[in-house]
Amino acid sequence: MYSGEMYTGKTVSLSRMESGIGHLCFDLQGASVNKFNQATLSELREAIDVLAASGLENNGLQGLVCTSAKSSFIVGADITEFSSVFKRPEDELLSWCEDCNAIFNALEDLPFPTVSAIAGVALGGGLEFCLATDYRVAAPSAAFGFPEVGLGICPGFGGTVRAPRIMDPAKAIEWISGGRQYSAAEALNDGAIDTITAPELLLDTALELIQEALDNKEQWQERRSCKRSVVPIDLSAIFAGAKARLLADRRNHNPAPVRVVEAMSRSVRMDRAAALQVEHHVFTELARSEIAANLVQIFLNDQWLKQKSKQLQALAGSVQQAAVLGAGIMGGGIAYQSALKGMPVLMKDIAQQGLDAGINEASQLLQKQVAKGRLSEDKARTVLASIRPTLNYDGIETVDIVVEAVVENPKVKKAVLSEVESKLSPTTVLASNTSTISITSLASSLQHPERFCGMHFFNPVPLMALVEVIRGAASSEHTIATTVAYAQRLGKTPIVVNDCPGFLVNRILFPYFGAFSQLVRDGADYRQIDAAMEAFGWPMGPAWLLDVVGIDTAVHAQAVMAEGFPERMAYDFVSAMDLLFAERQYGQKSGAGFYRYEPGSGGRQNKVVDDAIVAKLAAARQHQRVFTDTEIVERMMLALCLETVRCLEDGIVSNPIEADMGLILGLGFPTFRGGALRYIESVGLSQFCAQADRYAALGPLYRPTERLRAMAAAGEKFYV
Repeated sequence: MYSGEMYTGKTVSLSRMESGIGHLCFDLQGASVNKFNQATLSELREAIDVLAASGLENNGLQGLVCTSAKSSFIVGADITEFSSVFKRPEDELLSWCEDCNAIFNALEDLPFPTVSAIAGVALGGGLEFCLATDYRVAAPSAAFGFPEVGLGICPGFGGTVRAPRIMDPAKAIEWISGGRQYSAAEALNDGAIDTITAPELLLDTALELIQEALDNKEQWQERRSCKRSVVPIDLSAIFAGAKARLLADRRNHNPAPVRVVEAMSRSVRMDRAAALQVEHHVFTELARSEIAANLVQIFLNDQWLKQKSKQLQALAGSVQQAAVLGAGIMGGGIAYQSALKGMPVLMKDIAQQGLDAGINEASQLLQKQVAKGRLSEDKARTVLASIRPTLNYDGIETVDIVVEAVVENPKVKKAVLSEVESKLSPTTVLASNTSTISITSLASSLQHPERFCGMHFFNPVPLMALVEVIRGAASSEHTIATTVAYAQRLGKTPIVVNDCPGFLVNRILFPYFGAFSQLVRDGADYRQIDAAMEAFGWPMGPAWLLDVVGIDTAVHAQAVMAEGFPERMAYDFVSAMDLLFAERQYGQKSGAGFYRYEPGSGGRQNKVVDDAIVAKLAAARQHQRVFTDTEIVERMMLALCLETVRCLEDGIVSNPIEADMGLILGLGFPTFRGGALRYIESVGLSQFCAQADRYAALGPLYRPTERLRAMAAAGEKFYV
């Protein structure tokens, strides 16, 4: 079938088939997937130079098929490598864009028809490569998309130019500005690919497409000409609508989607050369922005966390069956997540009412998946059947991990943990789902504290990505590793933290709530605080968040934090939270807290401002004064960020990545700001300390650590 090698590199190979068709194959050596890094781009340039010299005029190649030797086509650009490219001066980055696009233009201009045969994913630069070929054939399981806007950038290898000229233009705008992934069927419907065929027929189908192009040369050339020309239809209304929808989303602080829509609205009226210049300039502008740097860093942080968890897997025990002690909403959520991921789970409670609540929670969650088309009714029934509710411990000796999720009371937890420990096999890991209680303290009730650790899920369990795995004083590495492996099996991102009151996320959250309580005491309107923090980028302001957490839950946790850190976290005044608690206004769960809640569509609760609540809390203020939004943001963020610094210095986490990702995944910290420590860097360490000093009269919550001051003086950063 092959008559000879034409080019062989470490990322790309090119051979000539007996039929006179070239075969370009991506195969990045030493990697599980293909990525566009500098080496791949360089070798692709060389391979295309060989192809350009083998055109029809020399009685050479008649066509080209592009494939991958791996299960995926190309997953995109190597962000780990290119993150340093984005930091180049503007003129250098523009030049880099032009050099890269010269490769894709050369591919598009080859003197014979070209086809991409796609199995697996073709994302970002991978999809842009496919669009530079004349035809695209895909396996049914293939997936496509432009994820760049999620990193604060836009496609940079010609995607904004080729997509609206190949695809349905409205769909191209949606694909590029939305950043989500699409199936092969969706790609075919939207015009991104030409046909779908069985994986084993990809090469044959690609060869047939080349022959059809050669048999209908005028049609093929017209198809290629359209990719280089002005889009012939008026798309102004579509672009205006897309931009309006994006601007209407006040939660989106990432400028990339709007900027790319604006750029495409101009470039569709240009030929290829001019349109690519528009893309180069918007890419350069976005790539060099602070928001892109933060979002890229989050991507790199996520890769680092995955690698760290992977390293722990070598120490982990096998987890094939799990058990949850304590049903209800939290226990039911954990059981649901376990069963959904294919792991049978025993759900034990002391009362039938609790079991009913847990099964009902799991059932409701499954029905939501069915309603969204993500699960069939049969699959939902199978998942629910793998949750075995029980009022006794029968069968618990066979499970590999037990998650205790009873009430947040140390005496009750100790009693339950001690009781269940005697019934477990010697290899079973025991974990406590607690948000504040010391793991080392809970371990005092156990005979084998080395087999025990914390496993803090965030509510609602199915939606929250983070799981804190808490290392007690006696927790073994095997125990920690097995719990991390279980969290990963559930589709969660585990972060290992050391033991202290509140662990990582709640220890940082309660100074934030403390700053809120002080602001309300000092005369601020809690509605203004919420609005200011939401404008800053938080998904919800602190008053709304307290209502969602539950005022009763927050008051209880606040007491634990005050006991653990009395200097910073104990209040010497009656807070608005205390006033609401005294009147049993617990937030969403009771129908009223800082806001009143009314039933909405889809089971949601609508937040409503209640004048009676506003008046009640206003009357409780100790001071009356007006705050600027800047003052509010500074006071709130200083308290949160300084506690994050203390957690890092105290060794609660091992590095800035874990601190920042814990807040983003567990607390909803604004992703575009990169995390608390990245935020301090954006302000500047010296400026941040000076800002804190202006609020020194508010107490220890606003006192920078000596280490932070030393870092500021030395010009150091948290991220290198």
